[in-house]
Amino acid sequence: MTTPSALDRPAGVPPGRRLAARLVLVPALALSFLPPRHLRRVLERVRRGARPASPAQAAAAREALCAVSLRCAGPRGCLPRSLGAALLCRLHGTWPTWCTGVRKVPPFSAHAWIEAEGRPVGEGVPDDYFARLVTVAPVPRAGT
Repeated sequence: MTTPSALDRPAGVPPGRRLAARLVLVPALALSFLPPRHLRRVLERVRRGARPASPAQAAAAREALCAVSLRCAGPRGCLPRSLGAALLCRLHGTWPTWCTGVRKVPPFSAHAWIEAEGRPVGEGVPDDYFARLVTVAPVPRAGT
């Protein structure tokens, strides 16, 4: 299986969502430099009180990040892209499952992505293509 070397830059992202994506881009880039245990701790705090994101909400957030940032749209931008998409979802009161892991098939490669309803969002791969190593899932609310 070949891997695309560049992602398409989505067009048609509304200006308000583009602005919000630009706002979360700097914190996403800063978070991408944290060690995994600190990053998990920060994301667990940020997700508090958020509803689970739907696949459409998570995909819209991911598209917005790819539309405003070449780095996020590129093949090596998975970590800031996934962090930015999660933060953008949080701005709208939702939280996708943020994941890091590795491919299950060669060649070995680390990757970060978001999931909604248990499926990778915007990755174009089967659901079991990646092995998760670190996840930060939405917390179910009491009574739901």
